[in-house]
Order: sequence, then C-alpha cells, then structure tokens
Amino acid sequence: MPGIDENRPFIPVGIAVLTVSDTRSLENDKSGDTLAARIAEAGHKLIDRAIVQDDKQAIAARVKAWTKTDGIDVVITTGGTGFTGRDVTPEALEPLFEKRMDGFSEVFHRISYDKIGTSTIQSRATAGVANATFIFVLPGSPGACKDAWDGILKAQLDYRHMPCNFVEIMPRLDEHLKRRG
Repeated sequence: MPGIDENRPFIPVGIAVLTVSDTRSLENDKSGDTLAARIAEAGHKLIDRAIVQDDKQAIAARVKAWTKTDGIDVVITTGGTGFTGRDVTPEALEPLFEKRMDGFSEVFHRISYDKIGTSTIQSRATAGVANATFIFVLPGSPGACKDAWDGILKAQLDYRHMPCNFVEIMPRLDEHLKRRG
C-alpha cells in the first residue's frame, strides 16, 4: 500500500511559485498564498514567488530562468490553464518540457472531478520536466491548487512516500544531458 515510510528521512526541496494573472497582486493572490502555505507546512523551501501577466514570453522566461537557478527543484504555476484568449500558460510552458508527465493531468482531473464534476474539463492542467526541474501547471483557483497539492504533490514531493516519489529520481533527471556532454 502507498504511504509514508517513517524509516526514511524527510528531504526538503526548493520550490518556486508563479501566479499567472492580469489582475492579481501578491496582496490578493489567494492561489499563490494557498501553495506557499502548503509548501511551508510540508517542510519544503519556498525559494521564490512571482506574478506575471498572461503573456507567453513572460511566463516562459520566468519559468526557464527558475529551471536554471540552483536550489529550485520544482516550479508550480497557477493560472492561465483555461480556454479564454488570455489563457496561455500551457502554450508557454509545454515547449520547454523535455518530458511530459501525462499522468499528472489525468490524476488531477480524477481528483477534481470528485469535487467539481464535469467542470474539470475546463482546465488544461499539465506537467513536465525541463532542465532537471519538475514543472506543474495548475488552474488559478485556490480549490484547484489545494486539490493538486493535497492529492498529488504533497505525497510525490516527499522522499518518504512509497513505493516511489519524485524526490528519489531528482538526481537522475539530467542523465540524458550528461550523456551528450
């Protein structure tokens, strides 16, 4: 059965949170606050937090810079995953992915379906790996951020979680780059 192996040590990871919005600021960013609180509560390190407008180049530039920053193992974005003309976060970030994590979207939608029913199809949540950094692209609602963290990320970012987790494979995420060099 999946669960926490108390014989393994907890290993904190460095996380950056990006809110994508034309209207939010750090003072009223409930989704970013939700993620920051859960990151701290879990014992991880919030390395950086920012807000950028719904602009493909700005989103991609911020996330790409974070993937090249020492100490940032994970980037979580919130916002811009819907279908309106300004929702461009997947388009901005999926080209950066060296590997897509299709299962993240599938599990996220399964969890979300239990809470909001068929409305979950209005999200294009996605995830992948770029520059040996995990990137998770979440919807902009605090509820969606809670669902993703509580239902997926909290366990997968805990080295003690068995039978497997993201932390134990982090040292191997750039093997393909080392082989080329």
